[in-house]
Amino acid sequence: MAGGERRSDKSMLDRSEGFGERLLGVLLDRAHEMPPQLIGPLIAEEVARVGGRDVSILLQDYGQLVLVPLPGRRLVAGEPEPISDSPAGTAFLHATTVEVPRADGVRMYLPLLDGSDQVGVMGLTLDTVDDDDRRLLRRLAGLVADMLVTKHSYTDQFFRARRREPMSVAAEIQWSLLPPLAMSVPQVAVAGILEPAYDVAGDSFDYALNENILHVAMVDAMGHGLDAATMATVAIGTYRHARRADIGLSEIYAFMDRSIAEQFGPDHFVTAQMMRLNIATGHLQWVNAGHPAPLLIRDHQVVRQLGGPTTLPVGFGGEEPRISGQMLQSGDRVLCFTDGLIEEHEAGEEQFGEEQLIHWVNRIEHTEKGVRAVVRSLSHALKQQRGGRTTDDATLFLIEWRGGAAEHLALLE
Repeated sequence: MAGGERRSDKSMLDRSEGFGERLLGVLLDRAHEMPPQLIGPLIAEEVARVGGRDVSILLQDYGQLVLVPLPGRRLVAGEPEPISDSPAGTAFLHATTVEVPRADGVRMYLPLLDGSDQVGVMGLTLDTVDDDDRRLLRRLAGLVADMLVTKHSYTDQFFRARRREPMSVAAEIQWSLLPPLAMSVPQVAVAGILEPAYDVAGDSFDYALNENILHVAMVDAMGHGLDAATMATVAIGTYRHARRADIGLSEIYAFMDRSIAEQFGPDHFVTAQMMRLNIATGHLQWVNAGHPAPLLIRDHQVVRQLGGPTTLPVGFGGEEPRISGQMLQSGDRVLCFTDGLIEEHEAGEEQFGEEQLIHWVNRIEHTEKGVRAVVRSLSHALKQQRGGRTTDDATLFLIEWRGGAAEHLALLE
């Protein structure tokens, strides 16, 4: 009887296709075989169905300074939009829709989100905007972001659009290694940035969220150019291999140490920092192999360094490292950085130093919101304070622990 009732209930459900489902369904149905060059025309057609026009797809450049228009048929390719001071930049940095009234209607900028990584921004113009338009276009932007992420792995179209300067081979290798520059879930958010964006060689970072454990690594390979990029590639590849084998931080260090020593010999090394954060409890553990100590930020103020025992850089055969730990409070942030950020200096003058770094962290923490905006502003401000120079790689990686839970996201209301 109960089974019959369930069948009866199902037969009464309305499964007819409405306007919104039809609009988004076309994108879903065609996405798997859509050539990259036809993404623009299809998106423009979709937007036209809701009365929109003048569609632009804006992608972040590698230096995180501007949003660059993606060229393509039926897409508007105007001038790049500054991230720091434009409606499109606001939509990008804060992952929110921005509406700008104009004489010919309303210009909308919708963040293109894929797993909370801001791929870019979609711009379009409508005569008027209501809540139905906002809801439908927000969902359309989400599908567009998914398409861009899926297609970018087998086309150079998006890479070329994002480049504002010539890129070195070493930097090309490093960028191909990186995970998304930002990730956000209810319990934790992360963001990173590399400088110099078009000539980075030995710096890299990696992270993964497995169940309740956030895994993070930052590496800095000795030297410059292709040698450093090659070492960093081996270090990150080894870290991922060991992490996926589900071994402890000490074992990961030993595995990376052997790999670098065997591949490059006793005169080469990679400084590294490996972390694990339990996003359910806020318990942070780390192994520091030659990196500057991370900074603990609480209530938008640096409260102390996360010091503790260190071990030799990987490749030097250090002893089994001692694991450090810290219980985080909800809202705490942990800033990791490589030594290139604080060691920059003019010949014969003092290094930039951690004191100045902490000063600028405190200042920017009070003026920016969100880890992506903080990391970006901090990196650019520090570079400006160092005279616009980055003679060594200078990398930042910021973690924010929020606590809470995400189970509600798996429930349909």
